[in-house]
Amino acid sequence: MSYAYVTLVTSNDYAQGAVVLAHSLRQSGTSYPLVCLITPSTLTPAATDILYTSFDRVVPVSPFDSGDHTNLKLLGRPDLGVTWTKFELWRLTEYSKIVFLDADTLVLRNLDDLFATKGPFAAAPDIGWPDCFNSGVMVCTPDQRTWASLRSRAEQEGSFDGGDQGLLNDHFSNWSTAGPEQRLAFADNFTASAGYSYAPAFQRFGDRVRVVHFIGHGKPW
Repeated sequence: MSYAYVTLVTSNDYAQGAVVLAHSLRQSGTSYPLVCLITPSTLTPAATDILYTSFDRVVPVSPFDSGDHTNLKLLGRPDLGVTWTKFELWRLTEYSKIVFLDADTLVLRNLDDLFATKGPFAAAPDIGWPDCFNSGVMVCTPDQRTWASLRSRAEQEGSFDGGDQGLLNDHFSNWSTAGPEQRLAFADNFTASAGYSYAPAFQRFGDRVRVVHFIGHGKPW
């Protein structure tokens, strides 16, 4: 079995986050390789160089942008169209299982047990609509047929949110009903967005958080 942690960088801004992510993964004690997908045409040479230094392997790919300005405006994130590039994960068939983390995540504790997740896909619920998953942390089994299906769906149907997450939720539409093997803990993709029950839940379960996901415009870097 061949495993890897994978992230995606399509801008200089996210390159900074990816470097921190790589450091946090190494600090967690993992021995699995760290892989970074990059779109060279959208990165400066300086950003590219630091990614080659920070990761065990860097894989250049072509950007894939939804161009869906209407839904991206509704989402309030016009920059997320290029997240369709994330579908390239499923072409990494040299790995039997990958744990994908967005470049704006920070690992606090070891995640290696996620590679034992059964089934071809798993993710944690999205805090904005928990019947959908958040695509910032996913466990995936690379497969060319899945990649081809995602590309076809993207080109023919698009995404309800203009980014990768809407389309992935449509593709893996049984996620919320398929059972616990497909559902990661919220603590494995923790987003700091407040609700009326959020503070007491964090007080009770906060010590279980393994990944912090800095969603939205504001990033710590």
